[in-house]
Amino acid sequence: MIRHILLVIFIISASYANSCLKCHKGIEDIREPHTKMAKAIAKKAKEAGAEGNSCIVCHGGNPEAVTKLQAHSGTIAYFKTHSGPKEFYPDPGSPWINKNSCGMCHKEQVMAQMNSLMMTEQGKIQGTLWGFGGINGYKHDIGNYFTKNPDDPHKRLGTIAYKKYMQKLHNLNPQVYPEKMKELPKAPTAEEVEKNPQLAVFTYLRQECLRCHTGSKGRQKRGDFRGIGCSSCHIPYSNNGYYEGNDPTIRKDEPGHMLVHQIQSSRNAKVTVHNLSYTGVPVETCTTCHNRGKRIGVSYQGIMETAYTPTYDKEGNNQPKLHTKHYLHLKEDVHYKKGMLCQDCHTSNDLHGDGFLAGSTLAPVEIECQDCHGTTRRYPWELPLGYSDEFDTKPASGKPRGVTKTLADYLKKGTTYNPKDGYLITARGNPYQNVVKDGNEIIVHLASGKDIRLKPLKLLKSEGKISKEGLVAMDEIKKHNDRLECYTCHDTWAPQCYGCHIKIDYSKGEKHTDWLAAAHDHDIHGVTATMRGTLKEHLIEGKVSETRSFLRWENPPLSQNGEGRISPTIPGCQTTVTVIGKDGKALLQNHIFKIPNVEGAGKSGQLGIDMSPVHSHTVQKEARSCESCHANPAALGYGIGGGKYMSDLDEDLIVDLMTADGKVIPKKFTIQKPKIDNLTIDWSRFVDENGTQLQSVGTHFKLSGPLDNETRAKLDRRGVCMSCHKTIPNDDLAVSLMHHVAETAGVDIDNKMHKDILNKTMRIGAWVQVLGAIAAGLALLWLMWRITRRRKRF
Repeated sequence: MIRHILLVIFIISASYANSCLKCHKGIEDIREPHTKMAKAIAKKAKEAGAEGNSCIVCHGGNPEAVTKLQAHSGTIAYFKTHSGPKEFYPDPGSPWINKNSCGMCHKEQVMAQMNSLMMTEQGKIQGTLWGFGGINGYKHDIGNYFTKNPDDPHKRLGTIAYKKYMQKLHNLNPQVYPEKMKELPKAPTAEEVEKNPQLAVFTYLRQECLRCHTGSKGRQKRGDFRGIGCSSCHIPYSNNGYYEGNDPTIRKDEPGHMLVHQIQSSRNAKVTVHNLSYTGVPVETCTTCHNRGKRIGVSYQGIMETAYTPTYDKEGNNQPKLHTKHYLHLKEDVHYKKGMLCQDCHTSNDLHGDGFLAGSTLAPVEIECQDCHGTTRRYPWELPLGYSDEFDTKPASGKPRGVTKTLADYLKKGTTYNPKDGYLITARGNPYQNVVKDGNEIIVHLASGKDIRLKPLKLLKSEGKISKEGLVAMDEIKKHNDRLECYTCHDTWAPQCYGCHIKIDYSKGEKHTDWLAAAHDHDIHGVTATMRGTLKEHLIEGKVSETRSFLRWENPPLSQNGEGRISPTIPGCQTTVTVIGKDGKALLQNHIFKIPNVEGAGKSGQLGIDMSPVHSHTVQKEARSCESCHANPAALGYGIGGGKYMSDLDEDLIVDLMTADGKVIPKKFTIQKPKIDNLTIDWSRFVDENGTQLQSVGTHFKLSGPLDNETRAKLDRRGVCMSCHKTIPNDDLAVSLMHHVAETAGVDIDNKMHKDILNKTMRIGAWVQVLGAIAAGLALLWLMWRITRRRKRF
């Protein structure tokens, strides 16, 4: 009798056991067993008749199989007729199948993914096509895949206020918010490029630019290892790409594997590696993609690429490559120093999308600095919707946005917080689910587990905790608040890569990976060509090489961004194209395309090189100096040093023995630096002193462009020193006397004294004019009184 009971217990317990662990014993729980997510997965397994075999809820497969091949194929009968995996999924996060895995619980985010910018890459494609002659103009309707907006506008994720706001933006910039998107054309053959060298742009896009979208695992290089789809962000990969967990079936001596088999997400999703635990999505996960283009990921971390390789390690080796580059270490963003992750500012809609197409990085991002910090005159909840996100040159107006205690149900599946007085509201009208009002203070709940208690600017001002410089810039000069982004001053550096020299060479018969085609090649398991190791099936003709003219980080120039506000500006893609044909001869050589009738140019065309307004994510508490904008020709858009350093870029440079009048003496000489077609200006100069635009400035939004004449006139305070020093020491009697008295007395005028003299001089001058006007007025009244009185006598 006892033997029968034990046998029944054994059979029951065996049926509840996780059969996957026969091979994967030691693998990490995807989430801690006590969490809501783990319990939901276990409940689903029980509903499917596979209690205890929770792995199959996400991965599918056959839990009753005895071989690897059998176990990793198909799915159980329940999931064939109910929601759940329809096949075995090695990576359930793959966007090609995740509606059957992640989508069981997170259908809203999964629904939004195909139209999200991280999947479509429309802005990147539009910008690149622009640099090759404006092939698609300002339109943003070409992407990685065909897709279109839902027919029902109410399917947009967000509040009613948000949906109305986004419709307004669509109406203002329809070129950036298309209704549908067509797929990028296929890569050309070398023969097609011979006929039309512009087609080489599609080779460039497919071999280089498009490997980062979430439909692909991308390049397997140090710093670029990541998952696919949801797993791109939510499964940790180290920069070196090694597995450090306890699953005996995953090799630990080859790169390309996840760090551990655990989900990284919000505060409640704890990941443990060895004895170290953390929560949230590390910044470096985001940087696996955000290290090119605007480079906001690496900039946020305080690193900027360099052509050099410092410093040496203990064995004398150069700095290792990260994202295939070497780096300098500059000042990190102040938010990064505070321990803030990207997700602590950026909302679910920012990251996942709202289900509708948005064609550039400015288009889907719903947050502004003032959403948390407010201004010196208004708390965040006192600001109207759209403040600092106007897409107009006038500041937003309207009723205060207030706060809310309401969250969408799908957002409650993540970590939620006590709203206290209410969740703050973003510039576009959605609740800021981790930022709450507490009296006149704000609590920012970080995904890492830390809480930051923030005092808005208005409260800091009332407590006298803002420096005089800060008050002048943010409070006393109203135009700064009305026309500038906060980061115009507080982004103290920005990565400026001047001159993007691209070579696409078809002469050597080389073929390289078409990353987009490899992503398109996905099977019923959600596995792409990259994942199954069949990239050789997706090679296309041509070899892409890139270099640049020079790099800078200091004092980024200023322009007007798409929101209508003055913003830091960096080279977007100053494309200089060289295309080598099959015969080894240049079809295009150092060529800059000119695009007619755009960007302030007529039929002759505007240069297709672009300067891009940007938030470089390099915020510092101490802002850039007043002089770095008001006394700097580069800030005005006139170029570094006024654009006077670069010389004759559109002519070949020959360095050899020459006569005094510049004739080359030897007949056998080498051109040191070949000319660049159409480039008659310094790379950093994008507007001249008359207001003529010299190159593209933002090609996405209608309001993007160089500062207009009126704005530049207000900004320009160069030469102000001469206002005083043109009469020092001898050109004015009073000034000369003061100068010689100070000189005789041995007074050394340092910076502090110099400022005091200027301040005193200004105040004396002001009072003299005011009192003089009062005296003149009184004298006039007295004179009128005298005249009136004399008339009465006679």
